[in-house]
Amino acid sequence: MGEFTPDEEKILAPFMTNLDKPIFALVNLPEVVKGALFSRYSRTTKSLRRVLLEEFILNKDMGFKEIVNHQTDSGTEQVVAIKKAEEFYDRVLVGYGDDSVAELAGAHVAIEQVSNIATKILQDSRLGLSPLEKSTRYVYFDQKVNGKWQYYEEPTIMQSEFADNYVKTCDLLFETYAKLIEKMSKYFMDKYPKTAEVSDRAYNSTIRAKTCDVLRGLLPASTLTNMGFFGDGRAYEYLLTKLYASNLAESKQIAKMLQEELAKVIPSFVKRANDKYGQSMQEYWTATSNETRKKVETTLAGFKHDNDREVTLVDYDKDADEKISAAILYQYSDLSMEQCLIIARNMGAQDKDDLVSSYLGKRGNRRHKPGRAFEHAYYTFDILANFGAYRDLHRHRVLTQTRQQLSTKHGYTLPPELIEAGFESEFKNAMDIAKQTYEKIAEKLPEQAQYVVPLAYKIRWNIKLNAREAIHMCELRSMQQGHIDYRKVAQEMFTEINKVHPMIGKHFNFMDMKSYDFERLESEKKLDKKLEELKKKYG
Repeated sequence: MGEFTPDEEKILAPFMTNLDKPIFALVNLPEVVKGALFSRYSRTTKSLRRVLLEEFILNKDMGFKEIVNHQTDSGTEQVVAIKKAEEFYDRVLVGYGDDSVAELAGAHVAIEQVSNIATKILQDSRLGLSPLEKSTRYVYFDQKVNGKWQYYEEPTIMQSEFADNYVKTCDLLFETYAKLIEKMSKYFMDKYPKTAEVSDRAYNSTIRAKTCDVLRGLLPASTLTNMGFFGDGRAYEYLLTKLYASNLAESKQIAKMLQEELAKVIPSFVKRANDKYGQSMQEYWTATSNETRKKVETTLAGFKHDNDREVTLVDYDKDADEKISAAILYQYSDLSMEQCLIIARNMGAQDKDDLVSSYLGKRGNRRHKPGRAFEHAYYTFDILANFGAYRDLHRHRVLTQTRQQLSTKHGYTLPPELIEAGFESEFKNAMDIAKQTYEKIAEKLPEQAQYVVPLAYKIRWNIKLNAREAIHMCELRSMQQGHIDYRKVAQEMFTEINKVHPMIGKHFNFMDMKSYDFERLESEKKLDKKLEELKKKYG
């Protein structure tokens, strides 16, 4: 006989994907109920189904029916449901702790018409949030809306004496970008004519990607884009608090709108972001940031940057081979880590090499990732690359990354294709005017001035990562279809690691160190095959 009576099964059926298997998914339940249910589940001997039935559905004090009916069309019922959800959450909170519950509930949100400056602030969060962003590599940004190019009109700048200059510069950057699309597309079609074995779809997509790759450096950081987010309640609360603490008006505006929408789906989990506790945190962050900035300016007065190398290996574990070997010995033994380190230090180079090679085995593709022993060796890199490349590399979240403020101080990347096609002067003219505008605004509004800087200008940031993530990042970002700007960074990072740790470098099996002219063509041809297979499968 089953765990539940027929009547109980009828009650539970709408809320789970099955009633008789040990693995099932929850459906038709608000996030607040899911989070609280799992939290309660961790402190009882009952099954999750039994907890849901007895302590949530049949417990009149919980107001379960009103909460679950929150998706009805009635505005009044919606308000009642939200209030009930708040009460429900408070009841659970008393016994189970808010932070742990908040990590068990999440929400999907769309964040549209935000600048490329804002997207980096939003994506700085490494845990609990999964972002997806409109690409500058495959989408043209050449359409006006209501007669205006799509860039953010930063309020502080627009209320200053720099407003006209800011608008004219952003307009010029977009106009140059838009005018060169057709010209560069024709140049690439002439240079790389379509062959018989390539489909129209694959060819046109490759031309578009190549054109976007070359021209995206003209887009200012104020360019508006769209994002999608999935995250848990705790991560959203932290993100909101951080956005409220920003000196940028756009960040504060996003925080307000984002909290308003999250309050409609996970209200209890984001309410502290701007209450007295959240405001206290905001004040703390703002105060420490401003004070530190002043201290650094005083300390570094008179110093100027003296390193223009794209990739510099600043620091690394000199005993990385020993640390990785010790971690492998530890995992497959009953010895202490201290013993394993001593043994690893006394092993010969060949023995360590053999041990690491057996641990990695024969990697068939880049998705065959090393085990966690490789997380015991770290590298610190200083990177100087254009903002477009930074936007792509910034998405790797298992890193410690710290970026400096975007500026025009380090120069820009000039795509060689523009020189070959004869459009170098148009590009340089736009870059020079943007630099002049940036410098004028930066004298009084240094943070806001970032918005006018084109993506071709270089930004400096540092990366600290372990060997396991280095293998993943360098192999992925050196792939043929990648943008040349970040491919070069990935290739140079590998070269530096291989110099100091050849025993580790030899296991970067899927590095692509070649250069390509028509990068995405092979990828598009593979996509054609997949599309054909889907067509055969589904019609």
